[in-house]
Amino acid sequence: MRKLIAFLSFVMLITAAFSNYTYAQGYVAEDTTAIVESIAGDSITTAEEIAEDVATIATEPEKPQSFHQILKENFIEGGPGFMGIVLLALIFGLAISIERIIYLSMASINTKKLLVDVESALENGGIDNAKEVVRATRGPVASIFGEGLNRYNDGLAEVEKAIIAYGSVVTGRLESGVSWISLFIALAPMLGFMGTVIGMIKAFDAIAAAGDISPTVVADGIKVALLTTVFGLIVAIILQIFYNYIISKIENLVNDMEDSSIAFIDILNQFNKK
Repeated sequence: MRKLIAFLSFVMLITAAFSNYTYAQGYVAEDTTAIVESIAGDSITTAEEIAEDVATIATEPEKPQSFHQILKENFIEGGPGFMGIVLLALIFGLAISIERIIYLSMASINTKKLLVDVESALENGGIDNAKEVVRATRGPVASIFGEGLNRYNDGLAEVEKAIIAYGSVVTGRLESGVSWISLFIALAPMLGFMGTVIGMIKAFDAIAAAGDISPTVVADGIKVALLTTVFGLIVAIILQIFYNYIISKIENLVNDMEDSSIAFIDILNQFNKK
């Protein structure tokens, strides 16, 4: 499932990029055609009318660019090398984040209801009936209960050991892939800083080649250099938000597992005394 989500995320982003590029080309072509038609008109348009049309078009204010267009232009200006690597870090980081969020959401259940159902099953049908209840319930809490019920005949001490051991395994599954997200969070700004350093080196090379510190030469090189850092920081901020949300979900699930495991052992202890 993780590979499928990563592949779909990559395909969607690539498709969106090409569609925006195609739309931009179509828009420019349509706009150019409209300008030519407005200037040329039909065959009886006079030279004075053409001059007036050109002057009108020249004095018309340019349409403000949207944030998406500005972002795309700055991304292209930053260079395909490091900007492409930063984009890949964003794609893979988002793919893992989405997969973890889906997995953790499916792992969350109503543990209070499960405890009530298990207690009722123990009173009505014993251990076998309780096993059927936990088998029919998804999530790590039900799996932990199932391991405890399988060790019931060995004593409550063995049940508690099985719950603790399997709880560690379940916690590891919940945290699977989170380290990759933290890696991309650290990697994106570092790649941006590396692009900045390389861009500054190229700017100084341009100054040395020109033999003079020209504002035009320096400004272009520094702008391209700083764009990689900006996009690296943007990627890190986006992934950091997802990372913190995933960590909070894991902590809530682990706390829920610990509380429900204690309540489950109490239920088995009361059932054992009867």
